[in-house]
Amino acid sequence: MIKLHFLGAAGTVTGSRYLLVSDHSHIMVDCGLFQGYKQLRLRNWEDPPFDPARVDAILLTHAHLDHSGYIPLMVKRGFKGKIYCSKATFALCKLLLRDSAHLFEEEAAYLNRHHLSKHDLALPLYDSKDVDKALKHFHYIDEHASITIADDVQAKWIPNGHILGSCSISLRMEQTSLLFSGDIGRPRDYIMKAPEFPERTDYLIVESTYGDRLHSNSVPENDLRDVINSTVQRGGSVLIPSFAVGRAQTLLYLLYQLRKNKQIHDFPIYLDSPMSESATGIYSHYADSLKLSAEDIAGLTAMTTYVRTPEESQRLNNERWPKVIISASGMATGGRVLHHMKYMAPDDRNTIVFCGHQAGGTRGDKLVNGANTVHIHGQDIRVRAKIVMVDGLSAHADYEEMLGWLKHLKQPPLRSFITHGEPSAADHLRLKIESELRWRCEVPEHLSCYKIDGKTLTSLHPQIL
Repeated sequence: MIKLHFLGAAGTVTGSRYLLVSDHSHIMVDCGLFQGYKQLRLRNWEDPPFDPARVDAILLTHAHLDHSGYIPLMVKRGFKGKIYCSKATFALCKLLLRDSAHLFEEEAAYLNRHHLSKHDLALPLYDSKDVDKALKHFHYIDEHASITIADDVQAKWIPNGHILGSCSISLRMEQTSLLFSGDIGRPRDYIMKAPEFPERTDYLIVESTYGDRLHSNSVPENDLRDVINSTVQRGGSVLIPSFAVGRAQTLLYLLYQLRKNKQIHDFPIYLDSPMSESATGIYSHYADSLKLSAEDIAGLTAMTTYVRTPEESQRLNNERWPKVIISASGMATGGRVLHHMKYMAPDDRNTIVFCGHQAGGTRGDKLVNGANTVHIHGQDIRVRAKIVMVDGLSAHADYEEMLGWLKHLKQPPLRSFITHGEPSAADHLRLKIESELRWRCEVPEHLSCYKIDGKTLTSLHPQIL
């Protein structure tokens, strides 16, 4: 008998955390931060409804913080087990978790400097020392290899094309098989190889980030070319808020191709994100896992001016000639991109380009939905720059691509759980799966729990473990 607890990514698109409890082991699949709306972010600070010290192992699908960012807090609160992931995921986690701690430390220091905390002393959710301790728990594994996690648990990581190192996890526990999709990539991504297909599972836990959307048929590199050229003709510059891992590397590749084919001029292209630069180095190291050639990697590296220090970043805003700045974060929730946005948003010659899903409550979400002002560093900044959404660069499969991936299962799962999506997206994907595949589906709520006893599934009341 297994209990499956949905501790995150239920009713929202962040905070992926699933806990499997049997008589012999406690296994967590993904361990992410909640992001977006304040009421979601506050969940990160709450005491978890389980004892981290009782968790035997954490299995990661990939490195993005909404799947891995809670790990340092788990260790801080008593987790002593092992953390399993692919080699590339471990490399990226070292980068992302350290940056996450740095941002939490900066936020606490800012609140304390300006006496803005409701407490005597604002503390970070976790700090760099917590991350260093957490990284000692990581064990990387080879993709496709089945490994024994505990006496009753075997797991296999299946590449799924989302970002470097990302995988679905096929788990066998007490003779029951469960498949955690993780975030599924696209079959025709620019730099990632297509997702591989699992064969069968008793129970499926599948993401639904784009569960109610189809990606545009437009050609992203053409859209990007047109936006850049029209902005340059106005004498403006282009700011692209970008995720440091995956999206930044795809954008550099597209800009390299546009410049190589003389479809844009040779104005400066800046990558103003030390983490994006480091991630690009990791992508280069694991180039065998990508579609990119050695010539592509060398070309995009030579084309790019890497902005490393805060002083160099600030000087970009004093340069008047047209330029493209790629800077983190992708939803404009923090980082250096906010300083550029404060400077560039009030100027109608400029363009701010978003490329991918913008979670509800983020600055990116407000801007793409027509906000006239954006609140940055305590100020309301007037938005006169053109706001553009370039579709087709998402690292998530849309619902048709998801259905195509699911159709490769050789038999219907006993039950499919739709998670990691906003309510409308999750329910739309549920309806699509039920109508087209005739599978039985559930959309679990936050903290919901199910008892799995072979082929019998029972919904339980939320439980404190």
